[in-house]
Amino acid sequence: MRVTDIRETAVPLNSTLANSSIDFSEMTTSVVAVITDVKRDGKPVVGFAFNSTGRYACGAQMRARFIPRVLKADPRSLLNEAGDNFAPEKILAAMMQNEKSGGHSERSIGIGTIEVAVWDAVAKIAGLPLHVLLAERFNGGKVAEKVFCYVGGGWYAPGKTTKDLQDEMQRHLDAGYTMVKMKVGGMKLADDLNRVEAVKSILPDGGKLAVDANSKFGRAEALAYARGLQPFGLRWFEEPCDPLDFALLAEIADSYDAPLSTGENLFSTQDVENLVRFGGLRAQRGDVIQVDPPQAYGIVQYARTLDMLARQQWPRRLLFPHGGNQMSLVIAAGFGLGGAESYPGVFGDFGGFADDAALHDGYLTLSDRPGIGFEGQARLYRIMSELAA
Repeated sequence: MRVTDIRETAVPLNSTLANSSIDFSEMTTSVVAVITDVKRDGKPVVGFAFNSTGRYACGAQMRARFIPRVLKADPRSLLNEAGDNFAPEKILAAMMQNEKSGGHSERSIGIGTIEVAVWDAVAKIAGLPLHVLLAERFNGGKVAEKVFCYVGGGWYAPGKTTKDLQDEMQRHLDAGYTMVKMKVGGMKLADDLNRVEAVKSILPDGGKLAVDANSKFGRAEALAYARGLQPFGLRWFEEPCDPLDFALLAEIADSYDAPLSTGENLFSTQDVENLVRFGGLRAQRGDVIQVDPPQAYGIVQYARTLDMLARQQWPRRLLFPHGGNQMSLVIAAGFGLGGAESYPGVFGDFGGFADDAALHDGYLTLSDRPGIGFEGQARLYRIMSELAA
């Protein structure tokens, strides 16, 4: 049993949307295929993944360092103890050979994308949906049938009016979502508060609203937004400042009574530990951590991050992986996390879930397809299968 090839291709997102800090017109993502010599239904098992959204393709690092390390390794050294499947933790260790400490984002995304593709192959070899396999290994066998899912939107676009924003959010509510998230920080504070008030006004009883500043603000603006947003009773105020400015985040946390969220731009267990040590977040207030596993060394390292958070008394219900894709959905389900996010119709072929995914009262039902389940996303799977052909 061996990995015979690992392939990568860069694909543009083809999105014209913008948040407070960047637009996605030039954004690309790496699609990875991990090809094995294991046969199922007469065909080699292939694991797939992509490096989520918000970061660029990273194939150069993969081809220069991480892929050769896996392919050069003794195939037996990459297997589990029974020798009947691959061991993702051993493949992760092979990719990390001769890597200096620190500098995580330079390598964590490339490594994490390959590692998640390995998990897709491992689950397919085992004949299990990945969320079931993860639940057996990391969640005491508690297999979820559905996952809470909130929807992200409220993007900035030329000519988009407040009424357009309300109509967008109403479509999400009509689709079955009970929590929506919108962008802030791309306009003046007064205009953004009017947008928040407009969305808040259309929410049904029990509906929740979160806002996301995408790390836009310095101290003065962050504190001003915190004061302005305080009366709305938001589910959370996301990334109000630079993701590594833990001192400023702690200051915001001291002045803002409602929940905060952050973590999608942290790529190591140590960074997340520093966040909970020094960032002022409080689990008892409902603050949320949003690490994106494919961008942070993958699922094995995410499990280690969860172990660290458990030692810090941080409950899994307050973890929502960033991504809005099939990978984040099955990871949230497998580890028993608070939920996942969704970006329907936003990131081209890479956003959203299986074509037959059903949403009811804010919860997505899970597929029984082996692996991550990309085979249920026709347009995305076409890109992946072409890479593996």
